[in-house]
Amino acid sequence: MTDALTQLMTERDWLLADGATGTTLFNMGLTSGDAPELWNVDKPDNIRALYKGAVDAGSDIFLTNSFGGNASRLKLHDAQSRVRELNRAAAELGREVADASGRTVVVAGSIGPTGDIMEPMGSLTFDSAVEMFHEQAEGLKEGGADVLWVETISAPEEYKAAARAAELAGMPWCGTMSFDTAGRTMMGVTSADLAKMVETLSLPPLAFGANCGVGAADLLRTVLGFAAQGSERPIIAKGNAGIPQYVDGHIHYDGTPDLMADYAVLARDCGATIIGGCCGTTPDHLRAMREALETRPRGEMRPTLDQIASALGGFSSASDGTGDDAGPRPDRRSRRRRS
Repeated sequence: MTDALTQLMTERDWLLADGATGTTLFNMGLTSGDAPELWNVDKPDNIRALYKGAVDAGSDIFLTNSFGGNASRLKLHDAQSRVRELNRAAAELGREVADASGRTVVVAGSIGPTGDIMEPMGSLTFDSAVEMFHEQAEGLKEGGADVLWVETISAPEEYKAAARAAELAGMPWCGTMSFDTAGRTMMGVTSADLAKMVETLSLPPLAFGANCGVGAADLLRTVLGFAAQGSERPIIAKGNAGIPQYVDGHIHYDGTPDLMADYAVLARDCGATIIGGCCGTTPDHLRAMREALETRPRGEMRPTLDQIASALGGFSSASDGTGDDAGPRPDRRSRRRRS
């Protein structure tokens, strides 16, 4: 039986994912240091509103409120015994919203990093990571998630552990890493490394790519790196809405809906099939992205680094992590960034 995401990807040449979970929940009253996953049980209406905001804005895929729903992270809140419960609730609420939408909307079970460092630099073993991710995956599966969505991973072994957990759970999955250190993940993985690694897994992801990181321009440079490897596997681009700034006691992302609309079209033209936002991306951004993807024609050629920088602002580093250091570094203060 074909899963919902694969079916959609056979019917469409691009899909819109969702935006920020944390930004939206903080706007609803979540405070720093709280575990968002507890809201799946304690404040389910808020989580329904989170999901519905993305669906109403046109998202074809939305991620469940389970990013930190593994035992290691939940232990910080004395909730490590509630992994299955909280993940199941996250997916059940998502299933409810998706099924009420009147169209095919994919419920993607979010799985973030454990927060621990893998051996040999840290104490987290591969088997322990698999066990934690598998427990989370089973909860998301029980709740009705269509696909698992591994995101914001830095270490290759942790990515592989999540892949193994998806295999044990019998679930299709997607997986992104965060390239936030001069075109590399915190653990040194490049776009080329990830594109090659996914093809070595016994259960490869349905789609792979990048999320979060620095800004939208940097993320698209990484997407071009994926595309340069010639992989036919669908690519995911889920970039932040601009650059974070500390304003009046709050973190504010300065990317406007117009900027994110440009980003979405550029992401598609860079080779991405699944396009969404990460930190700072609100339903207003998503609506603009959807409209742009529906109305602007596909470019005949992949965008150049100059074109990306001109539209979205300069890159945060000269290097893209692959050894190709060529490329513009305009002033970060793009005329269209200020919101």
